[in-house]
Amino acid sequence: MTSTPSIERVSLGELTCWQIRHQGAELLVAEQGAQVLRYVPAGQRPLIWLSEQAVFARGRSVRGGVPVCWPWFGDLSRNPEAVRGMQTAAETAPAHGHVRARDWTLSETQSQGMAGLVFVYDTRTDPLPGWPHDAELKLEIHLDDALHLRLTTRNRRATELAFSQALHTYFAVSDVRKVALEGMANRAYIETLDDWSRRTQTDEPVIDRETDRIYLGLPTQLSVLDRDWNRRIELITEGSRSAVLWNPWIDKAKRLSDFADDAWQRMLCIETANVLDDYVRLASDASHTLGVSLASKPLT
Repeated sequence: MTSTPSIERVSLGELTCWQIRHQGAELLVAEQGAQVLRYVPAGQRPLIWLSEQAVFARGRSVRGGVPVCWPWFGDLSRNPEAVRGMQTAAETAPAHGHVRARDWTLSETQSQGMAGLVFVYDTRTDPLPGWPHDAELKLEIHLDDALHLRLTTRNRRATELAFSQALHTYFAVSDVRKVALEGMANRAYIETLDDWSRRTQTDEPVIDRETDRIYLGLPTQLSVLDRDWNRRIELITEGSRSAVLWNPWIDKAKRLSDFADDAWQRMLCIETANVLDDYVRLASDASHTLGVSLASKPLT
């Protein structure tokens, strides 16, 4: 007999959060940024990494989890011209856009079959600084034997809307130097640490230094093989052909906020995204969904 999921409102520092327990799995989501903070599959180690030094304060994005980056990714100046043109005031353009440190509205909880939460951010009722456009965001979070995230943007303005975005997922790993990746071989990427040069990945990438790459034209499935923890993390994506691979390594880790000096060993970001030439252009009243499903399977 399938048990009914437990959905409970909890507080973490200054943040209101929602905790789901379902068939042995645990999920924690903050209303601020609709940010997944913790996901532990049944009987396993955490799949999502959360910094040991994370600060749970209003108006400040939490280090780790799955921040939602929107309506641009990274530094606004590095985004396509059409995306930059949507923001009218550069001085109000934080890295990764506006919504990751703002409160979303919990519009729905689901406890039949799979457990779920639905968060909404409406720029009509909560305008974004320097971004005078009419859009509605909906993040659907479902939990069964995997974690499913679907971010839908609806353009309600009379003219086209352009944006880039990412589900900035921090994965927990045993040792980033030992994990193997699958799905990025023979793909083009941008090496942001070398003047944003365009290159081609021959073999699968290995994390042995600071890594900050934007991969283009990816398949819908990527995998992280973690032999020390005997698991394969599978990512199945929707509405995206680009992803960001990031690890700060030793020196940059020391400069990051809310990040232990040695935390780079225990995390790896693979950010399901629409960035650079993969950015989204939406006609009036059109919608786009960016999604990813995350599952953990034993290697043996």
